[in-house]
Amino acid sequence: MTDRITGLIVVVLALAYFAGATQLQEPFFSDPLGPKAFPMMIASVAVICGLVMIMKPDQEPEWPGLTTFMHIGFAVVALVFYAYTLKPLGFLVSTAIAGTAVSYLIEARAKNAVVTGVLFSGALFLIFKFIFGLSLFALPRWLMG
Repeated sequence: MTDRITGLIVVVLALAYFAGATQLQEPFFSDPLGPKAFPMMIASVAVICGLVMIMKPDQEPEWPGLTTFMHIGFAVVALVFYAYTLKPLGFLVSTAIAGTAVSYLIEARAKNAVVTGVLFSGALFLIFKFIFGLSLFALPRWLMG
C-alpha cells in the first residue's frame, strides 16, 4: 500500500512540475528546444515511474530505518541552506559548506569531508565558469569590492 501512495504522490508532484514548466517564458534568442523541454522530460519520466509504482507495487517493501531518514532530512536542510546562502556568500563558500555537509553524511570523517567539499566547490566553479560560461560570483560581493 505504501508504494501506491508514494507513486500517487510522485505522479501529482510530477504533473505540478510539468504544469510549472509550461509557464516558463521563452527568450527571444534561445536554443531550438527552449527552456521548457528539459523540465518536461524530467516530469514525464517521473510520471511514468510513479505510474509503475502504482500498477506494480512491491509486495513487502522494506523502509529504511530512522537513521537514514535523519540523514535525508539533514541533506535536505543542507541543500535548502545552500540555496539561501548562494547569493550572499558566493559560489565557492556556499558550495564548499554544502559539499562538506553532504560528504560527511556519506563518510563520517570530518577532515575528509572538508577536503571533499572544498575540492568539489573549486572543481564545479571551474567547470561552470570556464566550460559552461556561467557568470558566477566566486566569493561574497562585499569581499570582492
